[in-house]
Amino acid sequence: MNKVILGKTKIEVTEICFGCLPFGPLQKNLTPEDAAEVLTYGLDLGINFLDTAQAYKTYEPIKIALSNRKNRPIIATKSAAESYEDMEFAINEALSKMGIEYIDIFHLHAARAGADTLEKRKGAIDCLLDYKSKGIIKAIGVSTHNVKLVETLAKTEYIDIVFPLINIVGRGILQGSVKDMKNAISLCEQNGKGIYLMKALGGGTLIDDYENAMEYARNLSKNYSIAVGMISKEEVTFNVNYFNGIKDFKKIREIKNEKNVIVFQSQCISCGKCMETCHSDAISYNEDNKAEIDKLKCLQCGYCVATCPRFAIRVI
Repeated sequence: MNKVILGKTKIEVTEICFGCLPFGPLQKNLTPEDAAEVLTYGLDLGINFLDTAQAYKTYEPIKIALSNRKNRPIIATKSAAESYEDMEFAINEALSKMGIEYIDIFHLHAARAGADTLEKRKGAIDCLLDYKSKGIIKAIGVSTHNVKLVETLAKTEYIDIVFPLINIVGRGILQGSVKDMKNAISLCEQNGKGIYLMKALGGGTLIDDYENAMEYARNLSKNYSIAVGMISKEEVTFNVNYFNGIKDFKKIREIKNEKNVIVFQSQCISCGKCMETCHSDAISYNEDNKAEIDKLKCLQCGYCVATCPRFAIRVI
């Protein structure tokens, strides 16, 4: 399997990164043991890079998967913390719950945040810099859907890694077009930032056009890794085969896992918290003043599920 060096760091990762969001409670909600089994299978097939987050609540299966491994994979996590204290808590939580002594990449989780997020989260950044100086964090990054923020990150010296959203149809991109995001990512690469990409398959919504969607992402640069969320051994096998040059696009349509984000109208209290959380502006009120999902915009990330106080939204 092809490997890349992430920018000016010495971090070498496989071209495919195992995205841990889908097997967690925001989406498929596999048991920790079942999720660990799928993750272990991917690591056994050669994937050496995994991406998670404080909000995904997937640290436990990762800890289980790592418990009997001689070679630890590269681990990236992230937190939406803004203050020094909250980020310090997030770092220590990640270390403890995954049973590890250091974190390869720690991101500001800033999906919807704009170009001013570095200023707003100065306390959190100071914490990341302190922990990097201690060797507990190896690289500092930002994960985002926002073109303007990616442009800012390209010029920010202390940012080592950028984890931007991009896909062939531009689903989920904020403050710009696909072309704008492509140019912003390229500027980051030119300035020595390590790049790996999220939502190349639009959160699974582009699975029926897998070949074109994935080829688009892979052709952006030979120096990028691509995060792919997986919840079954069949999905892992297909994706690893694809990145190893074995392409059977009929197979992915046979094993794909259909997902739908549903609002149970009778339980919706019209609080608007889901709309505040949604990174893709995919939620609005319908004529009955209840939350409604626009399937053409939805990335099926499940973040709205976690924020709903009445559990009125579910990924099914």
